[in-house]
Formats: sequence, C-alpha cells, structure tokens
Amino acid sequence: MAAAAVAQNKPAIRRQCSTGSIKRCGRLSFRRQLSFDHKLNEAVRFSFGRQSSMDPNRRIRSPKDEHAVPENLDCTMQLLFMACTGDADGVDELLKEGIDVNSIDLDGRTALHIAACEGHMDVVKLLLNWKVNIDARDRWGSTAAADAKFYGHTEVFNILKVRGARAPKIRKTPMAVSNPGEVPEYELNPGELQFRRGEEVLKGKYQVAKWNGTKVSVKILDKERYSDPDSINAFKHELTLLEKVRHPNVVQFVGAVTQNIPMMIVSEYHPKGDLRGYLQKRGRLQLHKSLRFSLDIARGMNYLHQCKPEPIVHCNLKLKNILLDNVGQLKVAGFGLIKLSKVSTDKFRLAHPRDDIFNLSIYSAPEICRNEIFDASVDTYSFGVIVYEMIEGAQPFHNKTREDAVRLICLEGKRPQLKYKSKGYPSELKELIEECWDPEPLIRPSFSEIIVRLDKLYAQCDKGQWKDTFKLPWYVIILHKFVRLTFLALFLRVHFDKNFGVPLQFP
Repeated sequence: MAAAAVAQNKPAIRRQCSTGSIKRCGRLSFRRQLSFDHKLNEAVRFSFGRQSSMDPNRRIRSPKDEHAVPENLDCTMQLLFMACTGDADGVDELLKEGIDVNSIDLDGRTALHIAACEGHMDVVKLLLNWKVNIDARDRWGSTAAADAKFYGHTEVFNILKVRGARAPKIRKTPMAVSNPGEVPEYELNPGELQFRRGEEVLKGKYQVAKWNGTKVSVKILDKERYSDPDSINAFKHELTLLEKVRHPNVVQFVGAVTQNIPMMIVSEYHPKGDLRGYLQKRGRLQLHKSLRFSLDIARGMNYLHQCKPEPIVHCNLKLKNILLDNVGQLKVAGFGLIKLSKVSTDKFRLAHPRDDIFNLSIYSAPEICRNEIFDASVDTYSFGVIVYEMIEGAQPFHNKTREDAVRLICLEGKRPQLKYKSKGYPSELKELIEECWDPEPLIRPSFSEIIVRLDKLYAQCDKGQWKDTFKLPWYVIILHKFVRLTFLALFLRVHFDKNFGVPLQFP
C-alpha cells in the first residue's frame, strides 16, 4: 500500500488531523496540522463517547443509538467513530484503505485514545498490530493508558503496559476539582490561548496572547508556587475579585485556567499601555484632558469602593495600574494583588506587611507606610498624587531618590507645590488635590464626592471659563504681527486694483 510504503521509508511522517483533507477516494495528505490550531476552521472535535481523562469539561455522549457512520464524517472521524463503537472490522477496513492509524481530531486524540476510553479490547489489539503510537498524548497530556486506567478498563490498561506504554503522572493543579460539574464558569481551554512563537513565557507577568483570534493579556502563575499556600490563596483572591467586577473604567476579566497546568488569569488587552508610559511620551496634560482622565479613574475607583458585600480597596493605585484603551478611556487594573486583613467593617491592615513594605512608593498613604490600620481613603490619597502628576508632568520630588521621596511625602508630611500654569488651573482643582493627599484620612473626600466636584469643573472647562495661559517669546510675537500686516497689505492691494483699476501704492 502507498501509505505503508511511505511510512516505511519516512517514519518521521506525522499524524494527519481531521480536517477533511482525506476524502473517501483514499487520497492521502501528510501535511502536519496542529490539533488545536484554531486557524483550521474545518478541524473537528470528536464528541462521541467518553472524553479524555484529563479534559476538565468531560462529558459522555453514547453512540449506541447510531447504527451507521454519519454521512458528514471524513475518513479520520469515521476511524474514531468506529473505534468508539468497537467496530474492529470497520477500523481494519479503513486502515487497509490507507487511513493513517495515528490520525487525530482537534483535541489530538487518536483511535487508540477512543478505544481505551471505551474499553474495546479487540480494537486496541488491532491498533497495536498496526503499530499505532502507543504513547501519543492529547491536548491535555493524556495517553491511552491513562484513559484506560481512569475509566477502570484494567485489561486494556494491562495490555498497553505489556506493550511498553508509559502512563503519565496525572498532573493536577491546587484548584483542580474531581467533579466536572464543579468546574468554574470562567474556566478557559488552554488550547485556545496562542502565544507568539519563540516568545519566552514569563511567570508572574502579563503577556500578550490570542484567545479565539482576540488579543488578551495573560498572567501565568509559576509552577514553583503551586506548593505555596499563600501564593495559591493570593491567586484565588485575585480571581474572586476579577470575576465579580464589571464597569467601563475597570479592566475587563476574560477568564482563567485553573484545571490545567500552567494556571493563568486572562484579561482584556490594552495596546496603548498604561498611564505611566502615556505621560512619559506626552508630558504634562492640558486641563480638559487632566479632568477627563481624573473622572475616569474616580468612576472606576468609586465602583470598586461601592462593591457589595464588601468594598474593594485597591491599596496599589498608581500610574502603572491605570490602562488606556483604544478610544482613550482609562481603566483601573491591579487591584486584589495586595492581601488585606479585615479589622472591622471598613477598616483593614496589610496581611503581609513585611512583603508589601518593599512595594512602598510615593502613591502609598502615610498610614500604610507606618503599617497602621487604614480605610478606603488610602486610594483617595493615591488619586491625589496621580492628578498632581498629570498636571505637572512629573512625580512629586522627582529630583530625589525613591527612598527620599517616600520619606518626604509619606513620613514627614511634605507636599510639593503646584508650579506649572498655576494661574491657568482653577483653585477648586488645587483644593481637591490638597484634600485628597491630606495626612489626615478623615479630611480626604470619597470618590463619589470627587466625581461630583470634577464633573462641575469639567463642565466649566468646556464652557471656556479657564484657558491655558502660555506666553510666547517676544520675537515670536513680533514675527506673528509682521506676518499678519503683510497679508493685510497684499489683500488691500489686490482689492483696490480690482475695483478701481489703479494699483495701490504703499510708502
């Protein structure tokens, strides 16, 4: 046979995917196609019978009511279907026609996987005689031996072991569930996430990937942390918060991978980056943009503080945790990363102060720096520093080292002066900033109050009540007046000559 001859001469020929490339005429295609490549729109997932033992969404659909192979199946799917029903003669006939014994479906499952799941000994022996790849793994890493053992088919498992099958160790995540019905609604199939080829996977950091053709941000939990209860609890805590928030000014949660390795959190992707990068490129912002950005942040934070049954206190609000979407709207991100201990209804403490103390910055409220009990007003303090930075185009005490700046603003209570365009900015905005970063938490306004005050300022800005004052150099002003006079003289000359027929003479 042609297929057998090619297989003998080229043992490296890989398995063919069920994509309809092999028609009923028996013509073969040995072009390798990934079982989980979603660019292959014609690829098919075999959904009959028992599914992979490692599939977190296992379901069972019995093929017993089917008396014949459905007409719409290609040759690969026919092979899998017959293996599922235990039709050894049908499988043998297809293989004699030249169908690759290692053909796979969209999930990377071979006929041996299917037969092992169903416990069809005759089909398993037949496939082994046809030199099937006994250790082939599906997209979840399961082998035929692992599937047979999982579903309790001892005889099939034993013959596979005798033939040299290696049953892989079942790798479970700390959040794995035994009942498929308990799989979280947000669970994503890791095979649907496509990372750029050759790109190093950085654990603990967000990376860009594609999920069903859409760019997303993916945060991968390092496997070394699976045995650390604190890391797993932090991962669960972040997931809990992300799952319940929905607001235009809060980063959108897409889903997570908790039943497969590696564990991942997936959120919406923002190609324009964060507010830190935006200010580094643009510098200080104009009044109307500063107010609009401030409103976006305040609305997102007000939503987090109003969440039920408990408010979400960010505790790490800074420029890097504020993202910019394609239409220029800001979204708050990075909440839930700092673990808090609840003291009372609205009072908190840092759960791990020794670890979090290294993350202190000029955005950290004084009570956090001193490891004291605090409330949601710590986010208001950070907001005040951010608004100042948008107006000035630089951090407070930017000419100092990070440690000195934190000491001055957090511990010694010093505040920088608003210098740039001080006459062009309304006094109400300066007062709001001073109240937000006041050392006394009781003086800091809530975000609901901040929104009301900013809305009023933004409306006055639209009416042109405040205009940015910018004084041009004297030589630019003189040049501008000269150009205007020159154009006026040319206009008068042309107009006078056209109407009176006499050229206008200038001394």
